Amino acid sequence: MKGSISRPTLKDLDLSPGKRVRLHRLLYEHGPGNGTLLILPIDQGLEHGPRDFFPNPDSADPEFQFRLAKEGGYSGIALHFGLAQKYLRGFEGDVPVILKLNGKTEVPPDEEAFSPMTGTVVDAVRLGADAVGYTLYVGSAAQDRDIVQLRDVRRQADRYGMPLIVWAYPRGRDIEKKGGRNGLYAIDYAARVAAELGADVIKLNLPEANAEKDKNSPAPYKTLQWSHEEMVRQVIRSAGKSLVIISGGEKMGDQELLEKARVSLESGATGFIFGRNLWQRPFPEGIKITQQLKALLKEYGA
Repeated sequence: MKGSISRPTLKDLDLSPGKRVRLHRLLYEHGPGNGTLLILPIDQGLEHGPRDFFPNPDSADPEFQFRLAKEGGYSGIALHFGLAQKYLRGFEGDVPVILKLNGKTEVPPDEEAFSPMTGTVVDAVRLGADAVGYTLYVGSAAQDRDIVQLRDVRRQADRYGMPLIVWAYPRGRDIEKKGGRNGLYAIDYAARVAAELGADVIKLNLPEANAEKDKNSPAPYKTLQWSHEEMVRQVIRSAGKSLVIISGGEKMGDQELLEKARVSLESGATGFIFGRNLWQRPFPEGIKITQQLKALLKEYGA
């Protein structure tokens, strides 16, 4: 394995047979196939509305993302129940499904962010999914309901042997007062909370330094003078034995995206969950950057 930071592997995780089988499919039978992950999410239509599809109108049809996932050889595609039910036919067995179980629109403010349930673990089993996804808003004023809701999802996931991927997102007015959602304090805290609450895989954003905002973070974060790489290693370390996949966020240039991917892998990430950076491109360009990411992942497998 290339790089100076080790990452957990499937054999390191204490999992039930069902979870182990499903994660094995994602890690070794699809995608790069070497214990890394490349996941294509298409939950943005609920979270952001149709505006995200404007840069590439073809991407408004979920058939586009399913084709990209199949022809690009992804580890899986993450989406909500309605799209999985209506568009999975013809891709069964070729594109593993990660069913998102909660979500919200962007219309209300994020001051008390909370994502209600949109599906169940039983739905995931019926659809033949290999994992479920849950968005947890760490620091939100509504986190009491959020944590209880996640507890119930975790219980069902354990019951049915379904791996649980937690989208660990710092949100809320109190997070903004303590350095903001993109600060090291917030993302580091979110990683630890997701691990504490039982996530098998954790989706994280990369922390960003911002001198003006960082001074509002609690000690010792407010005084840390760490490099970007040191911050990335820290948040991945806080995830413990949970596997970490890094979010792509808004579309960026090829070299910036590949550098983000390289830093993530060298810091101990298991892979990526990149959406807009891939399907906001015309199909041939999406395939091209996918192959570049997979070539990079091949260097860091186990």
